[in-house]
Amino acid sequence: MLKKTDDRGISLRHTLATLAYRASKAIRNAPRGFGGFRPAKGSRSAGEILAHMCDLMDWVLTQARGKERWRNSKPRTWQEDADRFFFALTAFDEYLASNAPMNITAERAFQGAVADALTHTGQIAMLRRMAGARVRAENYSRAKIAAGRTGQSQPSSVSEYGR
Repeated sequence: MLKKTDDRGISLRHTLATLAYRASKAIRNAPRGFGGFRPAKGSRSAGEILAHMCDLMDWVLTQARGKERWRNSKPRTWQEDADRFFFALTAFDEYLASNAPMNITAERAFQGAVADALTHTGQIAMLRRMAGARVRAENYSRAKIAAGRTGQSQPSSVSEYGR
């Protein structure tokens, strides 16, 4: 079981906060209709990627609770899936912060769902650029990221490039 003072638990919670910060930046202010944007025929749309990120966060929470369950959900509206993603991310973070038993190691949680969601966050940012609505680059090492801050509302950027 991870505890609030467990280095692995603290690192995983900080990683979730980092995911929230970066995903919030990539997701917010997406242009109208962006959820349907695809870079090529047969590729996932931006909305399908975001729905998959929701599924990843739901899945890792079921793993943590010891009742693993996967589902492939269909995209909803961009805002509905954004809300769902941050809700699921926060639910997982709150579970980590609690004294509830952890039925997956921090390492497995990271290498599976969390790392995959980070990868997909980068894909959404890349798709935004391709769609003509780029996400500003930033010195993320200076960002105001803190464990437990996993909601959609994030602090303003400290050091963006190309203002």
